Amino acid sequence: MSTTLKVEHLSIDDLDLDVENPRIRKFIEQYGTTPNFDQMLLALGAGSSDPESGSTVTFQSLKESIRAQGGVINPIFVERKPDGRYRVVEGNTRVAIYRSFVADSIKGAWNTIPAFIYDQLTGHQADAIRLQCHIVGPRPWDPYSKAKYLDDLINTKNLTLATVVDLCGGRRREIVDYVAAYRDMEKYYRPVLESDGDFDATRFSAFVELQKPNIKEAIIDSNFTFTSFSEWIRDRKIDPLNTVRALPRILKNTQARAKFLAVGAREAIKLLEVPPAPGLTNVPLDQLLRVVVEKLNTMGWRDLEVLKNDPGSEGSQLLIEAHEVLAEVCQTISDKE
Repeated sequence: MSTTLKVEHLSIDDLDLDVENPRIRKFIEQYGTTPNFDQMLLALGAGSSDPESGSTVTFQSLKESIRAQGGVINPIFVERKPDGRYRVVEGNTRVAIYRSFVADSIKGAWNTIPAFIYDQLTGHQADAIRLQCHIVGPRPWDPYSKAKYLDDLINTKNLTLATVVDLCGGRRREIVDYVAAYRDMEKYYRPVLESDGDFDATRFSAFVELQKPNIKEAIIDSNFTFTSFSEWIRDRKIDPLNTVRALPRILKNTQARAKFLAVGAREAIKLLEVPPAPGLTNVPLDQLLRVVVEKLNTMGWRDLEVLKNDPGSEGSQLLIEAHEVLAEVCQTISDKE
């Protein structure tokens, strides 16, 4: 691999989009054919305006930004092929947008695009580029596409988990949960759909939540299965998706479980809610947190044993939910990306 990379402007006609891109690959696997240009656009998100992750830039917003700027800010990454053409390792969506501008006769210089050129990528160097740009970098794939790619690296290309963790900057728990969620979604969710066209990748975060041990235990202990869970997702019984966290409490309560199975988690949760003390909702968050921390620090051994011996209790489940929410908030405010 070249140690010094130069930026060159390459003709978009000399570029081949990368079939290893998880979104393009997903399309090929689903339809069993090499997609044409219009199908490539759809595979890369041209028809989507509602990404699951708020940090994900939609195809249309990126397209408009590039048009307004008159080009891309960040060069793409390509590998020179023996026949003189170039494989797009990173930047497939931007190349597709340039081509769409040319096809639609949009005013501007869209026939060439700046690119970093590798003469040869060996081993897992191409994977490293994709991971650094789309898993931990500034241009993230949607969560399902991330998970599909991670699963391919570990279970098809046989990279060790340690190798993938190193490439992703040490996010071991996230990688493990994403791969497990992807596998559960393919194993349980896809089969309960009438057709592949009904597959909704934005449901992925529910399957990430499913990986939490207390969620799976609650489902099994209540004599349901992960196929049942997938049917709840399909039928929008779990909506919004973060209500997965309340499943242990819902399934343990007879009335809430009946309400959930009839109309969904949103209404079931209302049966579990206890009105806060008067004026408590107006107390500043920092004051509430100080009280919670003090309560937890002074909790007696007997109280802890009660919670430990009944992990499905209301108190235990609320503590687990609070822990999950606090962990996410803390991760967000400490994330340097």
